Amino acid sequence: QLQLVESGGGLVQPGGSLKLSCTDSRINLEYYAIGWMRQAPGKEREGVSCIGVGGDPTYYADSVKGRFTTSRDDAKNTVYLEMNGLKPEDTANYICAACAGIGASDFGSWGQGTQVTVSS
Repeated sequence: QLQLVESGGGLVQPGGSLKLSCTDSRINLEYYAIGWMRQAPGKEREGVSCIGVGGDPTYYADSVKGRFTTSRDDAKNTVYLEMNGLKPEDTANYICAACAGIGASDFGSWGQGTQVTVSS
């Protein structure tokens, strides 16, 4: 059973950048596709990204495509989400989980989440 922990969230101005990290303290993630989803007050939960074993393929929500990039470093047992050109509508709690696609139903059990707030 995965026990995923997210980090890297914070407060950023519109147009700014953040890099989120997802790791597991005891399970090697190299055998899992790992993705990010987000939840914000007043908004439906949505899948953000999913990266396959070995880093291929990758999937992105249309709302973040071209701005966010997911990657993984198996030596560090970490999956990343690089977030550029952040917008206020990106404000949410970001959660990583095993994934099978970009739909909300394609994600497994949640990690603890890290808050991203984009505000001017």
